[in-house]
Amino acid sequence: MRCAVCNSEMKFSFSETILGKYDVSYFHCRDCGFLRTEDPYWLDEAYAKAISAADTGLLERNLAISAKLAVILYLCFDARSAFVDVAGGYGTLTRLMRDIGFDFYWEDKYCENLLAIGFEADKAGPSIRALTAFEVLEHVPDPLDFVPSLMRRFSTRNMIFSTETYRGPSPPDNRWWYYAFRTGQHIAFYRRETLQKVAQRLNLNFFSVGGIHVLSEQVLPNRPLLTMFSGRLAFPLAVYIRRRLGSRTMSDHFKLLDRV
Repeated sequence: MRCAVCNSEMKFSFSETILGKYDVSYFHCRDCGFLRTEDPYWLDEAYAKAISAADTGLLERNLAISAKLAVILYLCFDARSAFVDVAGGYGTLTRLMRDIGFDFYWEDKYCENLLAIGFEADKAGPSIRALTAFEVLEHVPDPLDFVPSLMRRFSTRNMIFSTETYRGPSPPDNRWWYYAFRTGQHIAFYRRETLQKVAQRLNLNFFSVGGIHVLSEQVLPNRPLLTMFSGRLAFPLAVYIRRRLGSRTMSDHFKLLDRV
């Protein structure tokens, strides 16, 4: 198997039982650190429910991400622009970002939009400043196909995303929780160096702060401020940003009432 990121030969690393019944092989690239499963033939079954019932941290993560994301967008991009959250699940992050004041839209081909109804990506208009894709790259076998296709589709060269990375020359042992063997949805894993290689192959800049990664056509400004506000200070700054931008909660409410 050739590595989708750097085209080096991938070597067998280990095998594990997926969904409690499929014996699956994992392959590792020693050059860039990309780790992935064999061809994921079980995904239709894994996505029978788009969001696992065992994902008890879903809301907590979205609250934390919304604050950090607000800081990144406000300091580094045109905060008045439109943004699309791809693989947006139930619409939780889209709704939170609109509540803060950003013009956010939702898309997810596997999940029903429950919380951002009326703000699907096809309503965003032609000018999208950046995409967000949180906890997505671990679901795709070829990031160098997935990322450019999204960017072409939405005519942007900026993507803000998250995925749990590992350290060291070899993959983590089989106790690493992020493998998610029981749900079968996580099929690709990265080191920071892997993501840097993705950026290099796409001729993009790469920046990582507070567990959030950015692929961008521009060199991000305000990096010292981003680092400063990437932790707990993100929450009070998000409150300030909400005051500056003006929450869309009530305006969205009346807009949706007019459609009824």
